[in-house]
Amino acid sequence: METRWSALMPDARNVTPLYLQLARNLATAIHCGVWSAGEALPSERTLSDAIGVSRITARKAIELLVEQGLIRRARGAGSFITPRVEDPLSRLTGFTKKMQQRGFRPDSVWLERDIRAARRDELVHLGLSPGAAVASLRRLRRADGIVMAVEHSALPVAVVPDPLAIGVSLYSYLEQRGAAVVRALQHFRAVNASSEIASLMDIEPRSALLVITRIGYSADQRAIELTDTYCRDDYYDFVAELRT
Repeated sequence: METRWSALMPDARNVTPLYLQLARNLATAIHCGVWSAGEALPSERTLSDAIGVSRITARKAIELLVEQGLIRRARGAGSFITPRVEDPLSRLTGFTKKMQQRGFRPDSVWLERDIRAARRDELVHLGLSPGAAVASLRRLRRADGIVMAVEHSALPVAVVPDPLAIGVSLYSYLEQRGAAVVRALQHFRAVNASSEIASLMDIEPRSALLVITRIGYSADQRAIELTDTYCRDDYYDFVAELRT
């Protein structure tokens, strides 16, 4: 028997119900990377046969992890390990690099790349004059084909004169233009998904989301990026380390 199978086996002598033991063992294996993000789980029948539990036990364990967001079910395709992102709050890293560092395959689906007049909040946060224009960028941020976030960014046209020239990574584009974001302030707030955002993320309207508003600064301390990112709370974990 494979090691990762044997590690899932519950202890029949333990008074804890078998399905809870199995769910706990599988959750530990997922967090430790024994099962990779996006990997398909075996069927309930295969799982129950491999570790010697009933199909009901296997089903209840998987259902519990689905509720916890560690496993997702795709109709007609089976169960899969849910990609999750642990995002250290003290580190400034672009989405693409962050996903690659964690072994995910990142990509973006562009919804908008245009030049338009700056809105009032963009004028204020970016320190622009009335009537100034910004590059408006809106996209779906995906990891292994799953929409992790919906992102809208506004940057001064002096920094991004041609939005269509941006490739996979906005931060890489800015670095190549000598306008890297070196510092950022982030504000977090909880919201319920609008019908539009829910449709883009394939979630239920009014589902809980976390919105991160980031103001990015260049080396000369100019505000050059204003980004609102709508994050799925079942895929993102934000981590902060505190010291005395």
